[in-house]
Amino acid sequence: MTEPLRTLIVDDEPLAVERLQIVCAGLENLSIAGTANDGAAALRLIDALSPDLLLLDMTMPELDGLSVARALARKDKAPAIVFVTAHDNFAVEAFDLDAVDYVLKPVSPDRLDRAIQRVLARRSGKAVEADEWLREFWVPHRSELLRIAASDVKQIDAERDYVRLHTDNGSFLLLQTIAGLEERLDPEQFIRIHRSTILRRNHIKGLRHEGLGVWCVETEDGDALRIGRTYLSNVKKMAGR
Repeated sequence: MTEPLRTLIVDDEPLAVERLQIVCAGLENLSIAGTANDGAAALRLIDALSPDLLLLDMTMPELDGLSVARALARKDKAPAIVFVTAHDNFAVEAFDLDAVDYVLKPVSPDRLDRAIQRVLARRSGKAVEADEWLREFWVPHRSELLRIAASDVKQIDAERDYVRLHTDNGSFLLLQTIAGLEERLDPEQFIRIHRSTILRRNHIKGLRHEGLGVWCVETEDGDALRIGRTYLSNVKKMAGR
């Protein structure tokens, strides 16, 4: 049996704390370690109690939820964070700070339980071998995290500190460098063709020589993407050339 997550509830509204305690009481994977009514008190209790999970309000006077998350990001052992808030416009900042989930008030037991399952999945994932290839992505989408299977990703483009994952159902931004992501992708399934582009191999329809040493990849969608000189020999090797 998995040990319940020792949880600290942080919210400046006493009624919100009480409501969240009632919801948590019905979830078997949680135990309440304590509550705090402001960010400063939350940081003190985290040091004293070492909880596994923080159910953290976003907007609080003085030290708000984002400030608490930033302070925890500097710690070696910090609790997982699930933001619980009435505001849907801070999701990107929350996920940039490695929040596990972003739950909107009023909180339903089913929605909080989904967040808890994500926390448990992340905790179990720490035991996964570092060299195991990525099989899925969790990306921020509106006020939740969306699961995208690696097998559904056709193309990955670099956008500064982010990558954009292209699928048949749209494109999604993920806070990750393309170089770091390339190291986690199965080279039997993905190939980098340019410093800014990775393609899924079965999305490649063919290669085309444009002259003067310039080559392009033709994709199943009909796009022609230029191959960077640094990556040309590897792409040709894929084609047996």
